[in-house]
Amino acid sequence: MKEEIPILTEINGNNSAALSMGAGGLFVDDLLESLKMDVAVLDQTGTILKTSRSLLSFGGATAADLAGVAVGLHYRQIIGPDQAEGDPVAAWLVDVVENILRGTGAETSMDYSREGLGLDSVQWFRVTVAPLKPGRSGVAITTTGINELSATREALKAALSEVKELRSRVQDAQVQSQQGISENNEDHRLVGQSAPIREVLSQVDQVASRDSTVLLTGETGTGKELLAARIHMLSPRCSRSLVSVNCAALPAPLVESELFGREKGAFTGSLSRQIGRFESANGSTIFLDEIGELPPEVQVKLLRVLEAKQVERLGNPKPITVDVRVIAATNRDLEVAVREGKFRQDLFYRLNVFPVRVPPLRERREDIPVLVWAFVDEFARLFNKNILSIEKDSLEALQRYSWPGNVRELRNLVERAMIIASGPRLRIQLPTTTAVLGSATSRRLEEVERQHILGVLEKSGWRIRGTSGAADQLGLKPTTLEARMVKLGIRRPTIKPDV
Repeated sequence: MKEEIPILTEINGNNSAALSMGAGGLFVDDLLESLKMDVAVLDQTGTILKTSRSLLSFGGATAADLAGVAVGLHYRQIIGPDQAEGDPVAAWLVDVVENILRGTGAETSMDYSREGLGLDSVQWFRVTVAPLKPGRSGVAITTTGINELSATREALKAALSEVKELRSRVQDAQVQSQQGISENNEDHRLVGQSAPIREVLSQVDQVASRDSTVLLTGETGTGKELLAARIHMLSPRCSRSLVSVNCAALPAPLVESELFGREKGAFTGSLSRQIGRFESANGSTIFLDEIGELPPEVQVKLLRVLEAKQVERLGNPKPITVDVRVIAATNRDLEVAVREGKFRQDLFYRLNVFPVRVPPLRERREDIPVLVWAFVDEFARLFNKNILSIEKDSLEALQRYSWPGNVRELRNLVERAMIIASGPRLRIQLPTTTAVLGSATSRRLEEVERQHILGVLEKSGWRIRGTSGAADQLGLKPTTLEARMVKLGIRRPTIKPDV
């Protein structure tokens, strides 16, 4: 049976130790110097039995000073009260050793760094204090250099932090990509050969390859979001998803954190860190729809983003650099909002680098038949119906209609007609005047006036002068009515008889 190998054995009745291994033995002097660690052995009184190199050099002593000299001293003669009070590692060591000597302590380790003492740079160590083998009273202290382990640990922490950051970005990007706009899905809403739409598409194509900020203006339902998607798809940033934000749909208390991000605990209910839409759009394009609805305090921060290309998460003042191309859209008159003090003038100038006005549908009536057939094809596939023709009266009525809801309203009308269609010929029913006027209370005065004038013009067959003409019905002079029509953008529709 193999003889048990004791770790430390006292021999010759003096304060030296040896390692027994079968019949032979290695003296601890040689063993300790061969190990890549510092070792000290204390007896039950705290007297040093053996040391190697500079384990106890907390007071500034060198290895040469301590080699062989420390043996026989009480460890407190090396780590004095002043040193224990001024050095947290020394204080910790004294406390742990005392507990073990009293029989109340167990093996304990501590990592620490030191500089000086002949070291060229900051070095990391791990000191372990443990009672001797059961049956022997005393303490064993070992110190091991762990520079490589510490460097690996720090690198691992950094890597884990980076992985966590990337995972958060990926998750947020997935959420944002679900809100991105796909031009391919609804590109037919941009079709048309009218002069107004050709002019808009020409402007969009010119600015797409640049990083300039674009401001899309126009009434609701005109397709501003699709033009934003077209700009993005024609830009060098098209390989990444377009991030879309409807500023009017964001809850007022959360607008800032949604746009710029937040740290965990930034406010009540903030249970996790979240990157904002601008960080999600880093390297891509962000589309800020309904930009005129942003609260004033958020307008200030958006201005900083546009000027400095930096965002600050709520709860963290450290700026984060972002590379984002901004496309904004609004159905409000921002110049009026600036005069009324509802929108910052400096932000308006920052956004208005390349303004594009999207025309309402009533200004591009010749595009209506093409749009109608595009919507018919879409819903025919969806509803599994075969439409061969559209009633001529329906198309003419569509071209005369004022379209307060623009292309979106047209699409809804076609969808409704396709649902109830029972044969190959489609009839599209216009909304009733009551339904149109019923929503007038929520529109601006100019829009109500425009709708009223358009309704009278349609009833009179677009005849302005003479008895029963539109001017006579409105109680206006013909010249006054013509001036109002120019101001309100009302034009007589051009009807193509054959479609």
